[in-house]
Amino acid sequence: MTKLYNQTSQKQKRQTLRNNMPSSEKIVWAKLRNQQIESCKFRRQYSIDRFVVDFYSSELRLAIEIDGDSHYQDGVPEYYRDRQAFLESKGTRILRFRNQEVYQDIDGVVDKIREVICRLREVTPP
Repeated sequence: MTKLYNQTSQKQKRQTLRNNMPSSEKIVWAKLRNQQIESCKFRRQYSIDRFVVDFYSSELRLAIEIDGDSHYQDGVPEYYRDRQAFLESKGTRILRFRNQEVYQDIDGVVDKIREVICRLREVTPP
């Protein structure tokens, strides 16, 4: 059986993405790091099979994705729909925010993340 999470073959890609995070991701990471939201541990630039998600909680199998303008160019939405379908088929839940949401209402973004964490903990066995 092949390893699904954080494959060694994806290590360089993950490191490059961590070292070149867009400002919207940096803002969200500042709120997620060090278990600041409901004591939930998130990792940044975490790979699941061939895909790298922006932030991931292995406890909840929750990925948080920050969608920049490039996500809405021709052909790209279809790629992300297929990517999301694959990740969900592996048991990953995905929470998405647009860059504008992060820049204009980071408190609302944090509140939504908190709400989802609490809801998932109610239904997810420890």
